[in-house]
Amino acid sequence: MNTKKNNFKNMTLSEIAIENLNYTEIFEKYGLDFCCNGNVNYSEACKSKGIDENKLADELNGVSKMKNEKENYDKWKLDFLVDYIINNHHHYIVESVPKINEHLKKIAVKHSDNHPELAEITKSFSVVSKELQLHMVKEEKILFPYIKHMVLVHIGKAKNEAPYFGKVENPIRMMEEEHIIAGDIFKKIRELSINYNIPDDACVTFNMTMVELKEFEEDLHKHIHLENNILFPKSIIMEEEILNS
Repeated sequence: MNTKKNNFKNMTLSEIAIENLNYTEIFEKYGLDFCCNGNVNYSEACKSKGIDENKLADELNGVSKMKNEKENYDKWKLDFLVDYIINNHHHYIVESVPKINEHLKKIAVKHSDNHPELAEITKSFSVVSKELQLHMVKEEKILFPYIKHMVLVHIGKAKNEAPYFGKVENPIRMMEEEHIIAGDIFKKIRELSINYNIPDDACVTFNMTMVELKEFEEDLHKHIHLENNILFPKSIIMEEEILNS
């Protein structure tokens, strides 16, 4: 699809993000939720945030639309997309959580007198990181293997077997609900930190931790977008095709 300026108003945020993941950097800038609530119409989302939709469209159109096949997630086979999510986004969480937890505890001790919000930020991140780790286990042990099995069934390389959880939409709905919970906790962290603001009295670790939290949330948004808006809907469609064949 070759998006033109006047066509954004007829699209949802998730549809725009699917077309070009680079657009999500602009959405992040304006605080537009393209992942958990990506089904919101572009014009409605702009209106709710008090954003000039024509100005935003100009910025979106200023983003490079050049994409190679490696980045064209919407055209990837589902088993390849699953592996990409695990190897990149899941791995990122596993690697980042211990480091960010350590940094948060350190700055909470040192700066809590002037920044009491750090205690709540530290607690919230601990909660969301534990939730995400459990969430990833369920995906990697239950949902993702079934999706990869469906791919084999779809191309005639495996026999269809009904999963114990019924239809794929059942675990998908659970994962989407958990995505919303994680997204809401990070909204709270962003509000507590005043959009990851670095105060004048911040030490090097304080500065670094705010950058890490911001990067973590942005990666989480892309992670959820790939699942909610591409992997999950296509998995439901594939299962229907298998059942109807």
